[in-house]
Amino acid sequence: MLVPGNFVGMFINPPHEIDIEIDGLTDSIVCCKTDTRYETKILKLEEQDLKRLQMRKGWKFDWSIEYGYADRQVYKLVIAGKEKIIQGVVSCRPNYDHFIMHTIESAPANIGKKKKYRGVAGNLVAYVCKLSLDHGYNGVILFTPKTNLVEHYIETLNAVIFRDQKMVIFEEAAQTLINKYFPT
Repeated sequence: MLVPGNFVGMFINPPHEIDIEIDGLTDSIVCCKTDTRYETKILKLEEQDLKRLQMRKGWKFDWSIEYGYADRQVYKLVIAGKEKIIQGVVSCRPNYDHFIMHTIESAPANIGKKKKYRGVAGNLVAYVCKLSLDHGYNGVILFTPKTNLVEHYIETLNAVIFRDQKMVIFEEAAQTLINKYFPT
């Protein structure tokens, strides 16, 4: 169970403030124009992927920095059969009895009113919950939200305010997300 004493080491290479819109919990990703659902895969980000994630190509974060942290796990979301096109990326790490979600981003094409796919962010958050569950942490994840998105994460992810501007997705909410995106 996440308790305040378990923040040891949390602020070595601290997380970014999470500012991604959860545009729906879709159980995959969905084409905004056609409502077609696509099977997705979440794969470890590889060094050769970094050339696709450059800020000059519209990405907000320098993913080479996230990728370079030895303590972080970085994953990419892709459509099955189209693994070279990255739909979103997340950086996270285990921390005693929970996972910390450091950074998450949808591809530039999946942001705004003319986005191509919806459901990217929900898929990635659910995956971090699944990693936490797989590590024996009951799906619990911790993240630092942008202040203006706290209510959004309460409503969409059932996250709760924890302390020091942190939010947590606890077991029940995590299991709901996992069941939605990764049914057994």
